[in-house]
Amino acid sequence: MTDAAFRALTTQRLALRRFRPEDLDAFVAYRSDPGVARYQVWEVPYQRSQARQFLEELQAIHPDTPGEWFQFAVTLRGTDRLVGDCAAHVDADDPRQAEVGFTLAPEHQGHGYATEAVRRLLHYLLVERGKHRVSATCDARNTRSAAVLERVGMRREGHLLESTWSKGEWTSDLLYAVLAQEWPTGR
Repeated sequence: MTDAAFRALTTQRLALRRFRPEDLDAFVAYRSDPGVARYQVWEVPYQRSQARQFLEELQAIHPDTPGEWFQFAVTLRGTDRLVGDCAAHVDADDPRQAEVGFTLAPEHQGHGYATEAVRRLLHYLLVERGKHRVSATCDARNTRSAAVLERVGMRREGHLLESTWSKGEWTSDLLYAVLAQEWPTGR
């Protein structure tokens, strides 16, 4: 069952909420940064029209919609300033499983926001939505993302050598996961 009542997920410093029209400029800016896009599937510059369409399409779905990626705006609680986004994809064939991903604007990296946001998203999926397993994949060269996944308690399950053709080269992927039974409910 989808989470039609979703409004926002909060932490001490952050809110994970739906994107709003006023987030568009900041969203386009960090997605257009070559350093941010390096390990992602999109190309730079990230087109404003593409971003607007993407954010509009998100309004029609809920975070726990099987077969869909839902992108959460990650904002600072005190100012509602967009610092990045994180996402959840609920498996269409088995909605007890999900995958997560995250992106932060360069000026907001290194402050623990990714760890805080991903930890909150995992709690939402595993505890509040009752998922059995949540996974994540990252480019093996993206050591900072791998560190976040390990810091939040995800287990490294694999290293796929030259498994993805991305941006004109073969890249290797690191596979991570956590089971509901491994996740402390009090986090």
